[in-house]
Amino acid sequence: MEIADHHILITGANRGIGKAVALAFAQDKAHLHLLTRQTDPVSGAAMKEELLKEGAASVVLYECDLSKREQITQFLQKMESVDIDILFNNAGQLTGGPLETQSLDEIYSLLQVNINALIHLTHGFLPKMLKRKKGKIINHSSVVAVMNFPCSSTYAASKAAVLAFTNSLRAELHGTGVSTLTLVTPGVDTRMFNEIPKLYGAYFDVEFLNGIPSKKYAQMIREAVLEDLQELRPQGLTGIGLRAAQHLPRVFESLMLKRFKRDD
Repeated sequence: MEIADHHILITGANRGIGKAVALAFAQDKAHLHLLTRQTDPVSGAAMKEELLKEGAASVVLYECDLSKREQITQFLQKMESVDIDILFNNAGQLTGGPLETQSLDEIYSLLQVNINALIHLTHGFLPKMLKRKKGKIINHSSVVAVMNFPCSSTYAASKAAVLAFTNSLRAELHGTGVSTLTLVTPGVDTRMFNEIPKLYGAYFDVEFLNGIPSKKYAQMIREAVLEDLQELRPQGLTGIGLRAAQHLPRVFESLMLKRFKRDD
């Protein structure tokens, strides 16, 4: 699918992968609609100026707390007059640690943002895409949807749900002109990725985890959109680990257990 002159909505667009993708799409002269939970006027203006300098056809910033259903509903009402060509459900939260150590408030917030908000936004924008017989929905899953590490129970569950949801949606949309792209995202060097040692480190050895630059991953997403791929999976060692977890789950689990130690 073309990017140039298309209207693209990116959630979680103020940092990490979301911002990197916005910059990549700006260079293709896209119309960018950027959703963040809260935007400081100064930093928002600076981001808008940067994206316009990179070549964006237009940039509009929106605020919406995706952990609040009513705010998503209000946002969709504001967007009724805008035809979004590509919806990138990128925003997400991270939890970690043995389940009993995780905060229930954080778990509920994670599930709302990572799953419910993603489905809510897709539900909101899909009808107009179907009517125009044109559009793409990009959903951000993760390798942990398949590579189920200790300490990742709730986060992995949310990303497995995204993977299953998008697979089912892809089948439903066959022949409609609307397509999906599932990002089975590896470690990407972002603030969220850098929080993993803090959340997992006391119980799980994460030294083997490496993050690729967000700019590089954004270019991979751009190419996947242009090539109309249905899924973007990692290559290299992470790709091998993903296939091992998928086809040899007990072997993968035994390897991961060697890195896990529960506090006694």
